[in-house]
Amino acid sequence: MGTSIGIDAPVGATAPLFDEHAALRSVVEGTASVTGEGFFRALLVSLRRALGTMGGWIAVFDDDDRRLRAISMTMRDEWFDGFTYEVEGTPCEIALDERRVVHVPDRIMHLYRNDPALERYGAVSYMGVPLLSHAGRIIGQLAVLDDKPMPADPRAAAIFQIFAHRAASELERLEAQRALAQREAQLRLLLDAAMDAVVDFDDRFRIALVNPAARRLFDCPDPQPLPSDVRALLDPDSRHRLERLAAELAAPDATRTSQWIAGGLAVITCQGREYRAEATLSRYRALDQERMTLILRSVDERVEAERRIVALTRDAEYLREELKSLADYEHIVGSSPALMRALHQVEQVASMPTTVLLLGESGTGKELFARAVHARGKRADRPLVRVNCGAIPHQLIESELFGHEKGAFTGAVRRREGRFALADGGTLFLDEIGELPLELQPKLLRVLQEGELEPVGSSHTVAVDVRIIAATNRDLAACVKQGTFREDLYYRLNVFAIRVPALRDRAGDVDELARAFLEQFARKAGRTIAALDEAVLARLRAYAWPGNVRELQNVIERGVILSTRGVFDIDRALPEAPRAPAAPAAADGGVLTLDELAALERANIERALARTAGKVSGPAGAAALLGTHPSTLNSRIRSLGIKRPAR
Repeated sequence: MGTSIGIDAPVGATAPLFDEHAALRSVVEGTASVTGEGFFRALLVSLRRALGTMGGWIAVFDDDDRRLRAISMTMRDEWFDGFTYEVEGTPCEIALDERRVVHVPDRIMHLYRNDPALERYGAVSYMGVPLLSHAGRIIGQLAVLDDKPMPADPRAAAIFQIFAHRAASELERLEAQRALAQREAQLRLLLDAAMDAVVDFDDRFRIALVNPAARRLFDCPDPQPLPSDVRALLDPDSRHRLERLAAELAAPDATRTSQWIAGGLAVITCQGREYRAEATLSRYRALDQERMTLILRSVDERVEAERRIVALTRDAEYLREELKSLADYEHIVGSSPALMRALHQVEQVASMPTTVLLLGESGTGKELFARAVHARGKRADRPLVRVNCGAIPHQLIESELFGHEKGAFTGAVRRREGRFALADGGTLFLDEIGELPLELQPKLLRVLQEGELEPVGSSHTVAVDVRIIAATNRDLAACVKQGTFREDLYYRLNVFAIRVPALRDRAGDVDELARAFLEQFARKAGRTIAALDEAVLARLRAYAWPGNVRELQNVIERGVILSTRGVFDIDRALPEAPRAPAAPAAADGGVLTLDELAALERANIERALARTAGKVSGPAGAAALLGTHPSTLNSRIRSLGIKRPAR
């Protein structure tokens, strides 16, 4: 959104000195610990303090009746609840209809004589901006009002935009939260209305949830309590069978998440009656806990109800992921030029359907950037599905990406959709794309080129509409030369590359990140830790951070654990920096021997590789650090027998 001035500032008026750093600090500190309506009140307090205005409001917009309803509003330290405002004939109407910032620096009453609200508060100046969702929908407005002139100041306008983005993100997060609650209520209604028994239990077989059909099946009406252990509702043979199947589904090498129990289970009701029921056992993970769902029903009806339950559960999980995406974008902390350049690239490409390739070392936060691209794009209301190409066994990754048909291979007892199908209409994040097996790369290339795939074991093509975001810490161009990555796939992925900067290249961000991590981990640990002093921050700045932001996060968390006296223990938290080896002693006459000279060169190259985490080429590589050509350095590494550190 661009800034527009409604009328010129009075002759001779000058903008007051504006401290944008203090304003940014105010919005971060004022809203860091609150959410929901408390967040909006804190945001307005910070905004008024930053701009020095009389009042302001954050309102939601109803396009049908052209009204703004304030969810937080203050005038001269008085707070108002439920204030509604018709926008017709007001400066708010221009801001909303033209989707831009409207700034009236002086004499607003001369422009809007029929606006009683402006007259009531003796308004002189005004600034307002619409709040937009990631999809570009107007969801509300942020505005400030003052009883004195408000001269134009580009820095103040920029800060006002930052406040508006924060308010819009929180409004959209609350909308997503309401949608999630609605979806979970819908899931509860579906379970209650199902004609077949559904029993949800944990990895210790403790029952957490049953639907009314299960109570009818087990002949246990309310308020009669069910046994706490699901195995108590089965005969001994069925108990052992359930335990064995649950262990198979929970095994680390398990290739499926559900199992039809051929022949069913022998159920024992609360009244002692015994009969057999056909059954399905499914495993899923929620809130970092392994859960199991047992569905007892006839075969035909089981298939349809399970499909509906899985679909609703999956939608609820993706809504949770969307909430995380909105929050995570706010958690990209820092203001260094290198980070700002990368975030500017995110803004440039987010609204386009372009394939994005994220480049950077391990621990730099490439997944956060992928979330940011998705959250600010036109597919933000659709799921972001993630695949770590380096974490899935090679023999399973094809099925994971493209899905498989029943009977396609040993253990494929049911049809399964792949990640491409789950991401249809949304975004697929292919992390560690450089680890993708060479034999699978042509199939991925076909999907990217034609938008079609064939599940494993199927001869039919399936059309998918997926935006691709890929990430790697490898030099893919070098992998192409080595023959481990297809050249045509590389150029298909490398449409818009964003290099996520290493922490050592983000001058000044270490302080901000360290403070943010300290607050986060101290709150989680329930401890009060004093603010990091300059000596501690200087130690953190001097460290090379080969593990980047992830390593800094680990250091701060370790320091919080070890700091038992309320002061951050930097000596125990920060790992020992690698020390440079001592220079070899000169031979008689002050001249180094050839062996001594080779040892000195070897030590110097090893230090450079350690600082760059094994990277040779590029602006942040060891060759640039040593002031030599990458091919020359590679030749010296081979001739000296130097082993590169693992990247």
